Amino acid sequence: MIMTMEPTAMTMQTAQASVRLTVGQALVRYLAALQAEVTGPDGETEILPYCAGVFAIFGHGNVTGLGAALEAEKDRLPTLRAHSEQGMANAAVAFAKAHFRQRIMAVTSSIGPGATNMLTSAALAHVARLPLLLLPGDVFVSRLPDPVLQQLESFEQGELSVNDCFRPVTRYFDRITAPEQLLVALPRAIQVMTDPAQCGPVCLALPQDVQTFACDWPLDFFQPARIRLRRPPADAVELAAAGALLRSAKRPLIVAGGGVLYSQAWDALRAFAQTHGVPVAESQAGKGSLAWDLPLNLGAIGVTGSPAANRAAGECDLVLAVGTRLQDFTTGSHALYARARLLSLNVQPLDAGKKRGQQLVADARTGLEQLSAELAGWRADPDWTAGCREQAAAWVARVTQLTTRPPENALPYEAEVIGAVRESAADAGLDSARNDIVVCAAGTLPAELHKLWRSALPGNYHMDYAYSCMGYEVAGGLGVKLARPEREVIVIVGDGSYMMLNSELATSVLLGRKIIVVLLDNRGFGCIERLQTRTGGASFNNLLDACVPEGGTRSAIDYALHGRALGADAVHVRSVEELRREMRRARAATQSQLLVIDTTHQRTTDDGGAWWEVAVPQVSPRPGVAAAQRDYLEAKTRQRR
Repeated sequence: MIMTMEPTAMTMQTAQASVRLTVGQALVRYLAALQAEVTGPDGETEILPYCAGVFAIFGHGNVTGLGAALEAEKDRLPTLRAHSEQGMANAAVAFAKAHFRQRIMAVTSSIGPGATNMLTSAALAHVARLPLLLLPGDVFVSRLPDPVLQQLESFEQGELSVNDCFRPVTRYFDRITAPEQLLVALPRAIQVMTDPAQCGPVCLALPQDVQTFACDWPLDFFQPARIRLRRPPADAVELAAAGALLRSAKRPLIVAGGGVLYSQAWDALRAFAQTHGVPVAESQAGKGSLAWDLPLNLGAIGVTGSPAANRAAGECDLVLAVGTRLQDFTTGSHALYARARLLSLNVQPLDAGKKRGQQLVADARTGLEQLSAELAGWRADPDWTAGCREQAAAWVARVTQLTTRPPENALPYEAEVIGAVRESAADAGLDSARNDIVVCAAGTLPAELHKLWRSALPGNYHMDYAYSCMGYEVAGGLGVKLARPEREVIVIVGDGSYMMLNSELATSVLLGRKIIVVLLDNRGFGCIERLQTRTGGASFNNLLDACVPEGGTRSAIDYALHGRALGADAVHVRSVEELRREMRRARAATQSQLLVIDTTHQRTTDDGGAWWEVAVPQVSPRPGVAAAQRDYLEAKTRQRR
């Protein structure tokens, strides 16, 4: 996206007029004035505030400056109270993701730990190419009261504060040490967040005295241009070369990444696949680019991929990577389709040029439309297309089997939980694939959801698997609900991740934004436990019951009681069938819900999957480690270099 200014008579007449405001007041007034053309999943476009609100936790570093300004403008720019700085920033990231990067929320904290608590969220947004406006308080620019409470003192650099930690995890950083700097820095921050290639988090550090400084501001500063989506087209030479490469292929495969969703290119992707007979596989970030039951949708690809997609990846002669970072989970650590030629369509040149693939730098939607026109009359080998359709249909049937078969006489695992969640919608006369938005981030669940969750609409699968941030889930669910209040937002989370950050469940109650949290309790970090033992290591420091030292006490956390303490309706179910019944009740409720079910970490969906490079010790007394090391070295010979 980019801001474009169309001069008007009023703009020219008021160019010399000014208004006296503090830095905090000017910043808030500017954010409140920003408008954007926002297109929803249904294709309808409307004009909405670009910044939907500000999550704020006040302290001495931002309460009298920015806080007072927010209070004065609360009717135009809502302020939301959260319970943790990381949680509110995670929610803001999720809000932007749910809006396909077309809208943002800002977050402000005091200096010190309030600011550094948001570093993880900044890194998450940076990795996932998502906009986030960070407004941490900072130390006095005058330095007269130094060291103030919570100030980090550098022995070498007098201007350093903890906010400088944001520099490597943001796309743009500035410290506002004089009021006039905001005239340049604030529009620049918006420009970065709305640029399709540079999009990411930005940080404007606000010294607490500067927030209160007054200045005469040009009135036209508060008449910013409407934000419109910019779609860079492909270079003619690159486009012709990409077309020639595809025409030479007989067995092409499209890998759809998150850029397909950010660009809202799902219609262009479907048209391209159907017109040219090219099957599509989806990365974690790209899942939902096509409806789950589209005949050419092979499903998830990579380490957490389906057998249909991964088989095609091994047999294809060309991969058209659209809007993907080619992360190791998508590529099987670059061994899954190492022998295929690579063509990358991406708006970001860094991503388009990875692994020495042929690049086509363009917006995903525009690029696919241009490429389809370039390929007029060309189709993939009919046998390849037909074979992939058969594989896709077989996988659809297998997913039904995996998620609806009766549970074994043992603790359930993720597939059975996913099935119960989905079938509870059918019980209520709803289509889960169209109605539900699932939110997750870490552990075993991303693998099972990537394979088994069914999404018929873009955005119904909301996964942070770029940073895979444990603790994202509950706060992320709140952010999604703020963005999509009309949808059922279902957070599916493991006990380990829930324990890391759950306080925004209380915030969802406070704000009246109902989410359903389904908590799978396998008594520890079960995913890493499996990785540890499957690479020959001893079970160590992952499962709660194995971590009790002499004199310690076994963990007996009552998650349902905890959920009720946070204000949610909560229940601990004893079976998959009871979960299904409670999900029906939860769907009808108006308040946030927590449903807890005991599960096992020892069972997973064996179908599909691909190698993932996890380094194994070269020397170990354990025979299992030595065997794993041999397998590791053999697998590395298949990597694309």
